Amino acid sequence: MVQTDENKLAWLRLIRSKKVGPITFWQLLNRYGSAQEALVALSNFTKQGLHKYSIASENEVEKEFLSHQKKKLFLLAANEPDFPQLLRPLPDCPPLLSVYGQVSILNNSTLGIVGARNSSLNGRQFAERLAVDLGKSGWKIASGLARGIDRYAHQGALSTGTIAVIAGGVDVVFPPEHEKLYHEITHAGAIISEMPLSLFPDASHFPRRNRLISGLSRGLIVIEAALKSGSLITARMALEQGRELFAVPGSPLDPRCRGTNNLIREGAALVETAQDVLNVLGELNISDSRALSSLPYETRVFTDWNSLETDLLEDLSPTPILLDSLIQRHAVPPQTILTLMLEWELQNRIQRHPGNRVSLVTS
Repeated sequence: MVQTDENKLAWLRLIRSKKVGPITFWQLLNRYGSAQEALVALSNFTKQGLHKYSIASENEVEKEFLSHQKKKLFLLAANEPDFPQLLRPLPDCPPLLSVYGQVSILNNSTLGIVGARNSSLNGRQFAERLAVDLGKSGWKIASGLARGIDRYAHQGALSTGTIAVIAGGVDVVFPPEHEKLYHEITHAGAIISEMPLSLFPDASHFPRRNRLISGLSRGLIVIEAALKSGSLITARMALEQGRELFAVPGSPLDPRCRGTNNLIREGAALVETAQDVLNVLGELNISDSRALSSLPYETRVFTDWNSLETDLLEDLSPTPILLDSLIQRHAVPPQTILTLMLEWELQNRIQRHPGNRVSLVTS
């Protein structure tokens, strides 16, 4: 389906509201059936003094929406056909993506390449060569437009197609020295981001960016990564998302290779040539595919809330209980219980505790 402007504005307003991340967004849609109804509910909670929720202003959201049009950017909703289908089943699937460039590239088979910013000459040359060879085999390359490995992976894929996932607004060039590459990518592929337009990235944005690089990709290749690096965080996310993980070996004397060597030790596929990657992935369909996959949460209203609320209230007390215990006791989808817990938290009826436990709030 294609979102109407009214629906897309409501989605944008909900996801731009304070304390509403992707997981909370889908929980609210599951509970109330639409972004419009979720906004009404949040507004009511605030008016009743139950929760100080900061809903994004209509003016700011309309301004951002119109800025996409003025700057010739696309704003894709997760239930639209052009949205990257590999992202849709993820529990933290971004409800909306800003896209600058060629939307058609987002549903081609893609491989992620990430690595050190302070990479070696050998590492940079290998990243570029690998991207060239994988591109000739029909794969698109996703990376993060950072210095070092990312830059050379994008450069190697310019003639065959590349996707840059960035941590700030899609209209913000970062780092500044990549401005030429940034614009070249829009002709050969796309720049994408889930962040508001004009937002300059800071350190807290990069882990969110990283999950999208791995989420877009059928496999992730790591080239030069220290033991404590963002690339290893991306590798962990790739495994959690069920992606294939590859690593390029390096000298044990180079700290930049300790992370990648350790990934191989733990079971990542060793990569010396593009063929090593292709051998693991086998013959995949590399054609454009827009068959809609399931969203992380069904956007329909659960019909027996009253009965469920009654049962859950009997289980809860001022003594914290494991949320998993509640989920196991009730024959409903886990997300339904999580959604109800979210609503009660907003109403200040329950309190969350360390160890994934909850309790009733006593007056």
